[in-house]
Amino acid sequence: MTRILTRTDLLELLNPHDCIQALRQGFATAPHGTVSGRRVRTELPFPGTATALLPGLLPGTDAYTVKVNAKFPGAAPALRGVICLHSGRDGALLALLDSATVTAWRTGLAAALATDLIAGPVGDGDHTIGVIGAGAQAELTLQGLRTLRSWSRLVVHDTDERRAADFAERHGGTVAATPGQVADEADVVLLATWSRQPVLHASDLRSGQHLTTLGADEPGKQELAPEALTRARLIVDDVALVAAHGALANAGLPGTTAAACLGEVIRGDAPARSHSQEITVYAPVGLPWQDLALSWPAYQRAEATGTGTTLDLLS
Repeated sequence: MTRILTRTDLLELLNPHDCIQALRQGFATAPHGTVSGRRVRTELPFPGTATALLPGLLPGTDAYTVKVNAKFPGAAPALRGVICLHSGRDGALLALLDSATVTAWRTGLAAALATDLIAGPVGDGDHTIGVIGAGAQAELTLQGLRTLRSWSRLVVHDTDERRAADFAERHGGTVAATPGQVADEADVVLLATWSRQPVLHASDLRSGQHLTTLGADEPGKQELAPEALTRARLIVDDVALVAAHGALANAGLPGTTAAACLGEVIRGDAPARSHSQEITVYAPVGLPWQDLALSWPAYQRAEATGTGTTLDLLS
């Protein structure tokens, strides 16, 4: 039997604290696996793209994932698809999960984990978080970050003024007129947009600041200008993938621009920053194993609680 887990089911099964711990463990152990994950993307004769991430593998987990997404920026929601969770013993299709929910959670919470680790400790004075792009990814990143650190102010910008105002109202923040105003006021800046042009440049950044850029996750998308990336200490999730599909590829920069991977920082093999006044950037592209890190425990909890519905696809 295959278990079907909808968005509503997943919101009952997942919680930020446990997901962040699963992602932390995954970043520490995933590089020791034997099969590299692949990200496949193709243009379509429609206003969108098709993307597949496979296989999602983690040491010690007897299962794997294959994710298939449709990305249509003009649609609502813009991302739709399914995650197939297969048994590692016989390939049985254990579950079909809503990929929009899992993707938003694993991307946003991994970003929260990285932001907290790289940005450094919060001082005694005012600490301001800035958000550029007030969508689902920023929502989950902020939700996860709230379990890891505190701040005194939140400032938000979005090209949709109503969406920025709603986000700011939900989270007790204020609206900024421009991305530059966010960068000017915030100690930590979270970018999660569909932009295909740089949103911030090197001149917008200041000493000691940290930026997490989530929007440059496929060809053509860009949030930070090349000179902003080279000015900062750059941490990525996977050098090869970011150089092929992410922020480095889109800025025309080589993989050697990246100072370290997040897994190296978590394991203590590389420092998050060299000194307190260093500008840092986290620029992930998203890895297949992250889907498994959330899908596997969600499936196990669903089996234990009877959450979701079951279907025999071979009947």
